[in-house]
Amino acid sequence: MTYEPIIGLEIHSELATATKLFCSCPTKFGAPANSQVCPICMGHPGTLPVVNEKAVEYMVRTALALNCKIAEITTFDRKNYYYPDLPKNYQVSQQYHPFGKDGFLEIKTGNGAKRIGLDNIHLEEDAGKNVHPEGKSVSFVDINRAGIPLVEIVTKPDLRDVEEVEIFMNDLRNILLYTGVSDCKMQEGSLRFEANISVRERGQNYMPPRVEIKNLNSFKIVLSAVKHEIGRQMKMLEKKETVLRETRLWDDEKQITRPMRSKEEAHDYRYFPEPDLPPLFISQEEIEKIKKELPELPNARKERFAVDYGLTEYDSNLLTSSKEMADFFEESLKVFNQLHPVRNSPDIASGRTISNGAKEIANWLIGPVTRYLNEHNISIKETKLTPELLVGITTYVHEGIINQNTAKNILPEILEKGKSPEELIKEKGLTQVTDEGEISRAVDKVLQANQQAVKDFQNGKTETLGFLVGQVMKITKGKANPKIAGELIKKGLKNL
Repeated sequence: MTYEPIIGLEIHSELATATKLFCSCPTKFGAPANSQVCPICMGHPGTLPVVNEKAVEYMVRTALALNCKIAEITTFDRKNYYYPDLPKNYQVSQQYHPFGKDGFLEIKTGNGAKRIGLDNIHLEEDAGKNVHPEGKSVSFVDINRAGIPLVEIVTKPDLRDVEEVEIFMNDLRNILLYTGVSDCKMQEGSLRFEANISVRERGQNYMPPRVEIKNLNSFKIVLSAVKHEIGRQMKMLEKKETVLRETRLWDDEKQITRPMRSKEEAHDYRYFPEPDLPPLFISQEEIEKIKKELPELPNARKERFAVDYGLTEYDSNLLTSSKEMADFFEESLKVFNQLHPVRNSPDIASGRTISNGAKEIANWLIGPVTRYLNEHNISIKETKLTPELLVGITTYVHEGIINQNTAKNILPEILEKGKSPEELIKEKGLTQVTDEGEISRAVDKVLQANQQAVKDFQNGKTETLGFLVGQVMKITKGKANPKIAGELIKKGLKNL
């Protein structure tokens, strides 16, 4: 018997407003505990909330970017239960009339395009944070986060495997970043996920009991939890056991989900209309204004990169997977075209002129730059690299002043210290050796010292040529022109 998972996600993302949803307290992350609070977000009696206009604009922007129907009239509701980290003991949310409904996000999987439905998108206030010092029998409450505006995005149960979940999360995060509504820093709690998972026999249409997994705060944890929970439920079905409708938590140490509460024990939130906030009216003119101001979204930018710059789908995907990286690429290309206006070529298929610098810059950003960023877990904005410095590297390589390996070796210093390639080349004496006489002397030494490699080449093992070129580079401390070195090695081998 085969089974299929049915997966839905609930996504909470803090909006990047300067102040909270119902008061003027700042939202800066990392401030001292309880330093960004006031009587309104502390829940003092007699205080009245006022809706943050920028939060409403960001909500509409998000809903439009996700193809939702925008409600012209929207209301807030109270969600009641005991919040130790929200002093009012209720959360202002939207249960009955959310900002957006019936949206979708189209993702591209190995099986083609798939549309993931979005049930609703609504605005609510975040709760505070409980702090549990290790080794102490006390807990503290930090109210700084209480009242920060949150957008909650609720998908329909349209996801069917871990791959689709990963693609959806990445695509959604990119849209939130591209629209500028959130910084999506999961390590700071500004993007959080909950997963609803059930499993049924493949080909069936019924909806089995679902398990909700809460408090998933990284992509890796979401994927691990979803994968484990699918496997757990499949094993239970194989054993003819009943899967209960319940809420579970992810145990990252044991790599398992564990019960939190059954749905029978779930709270009755006793929603009712928020009496202190009147309905919000959003005119069609306001919606159209926000729509016109929407930036270019990831999928559109991806297609433009392929058409305008002649990049492959693979390169376009990688560059546009981060708004910062896509922006950096286009800024670098502008600098490149200003410095090298003649280094362009016609594209026969489109009839356009394609900048030859596009592929060069893309290769550097996708390759060594991204490798460095991943190793140090930072973004390109957190480095000292500028478009001018990157174009400088590609120019020196193109003009033969340094070779590719040398350029890659000095890249970390450029990223960390912002030193120019020219400065580093002079400082370290890295100018590429193109003098054939000097390289030839290095080749002679290498051939004499590596007789076995010479014999292997002569016996048909042509891959040893790369080894011999590497030895020449080693002797010349990476300065030799590798193309000239390769040609001289071939010539020397024929004369032996």
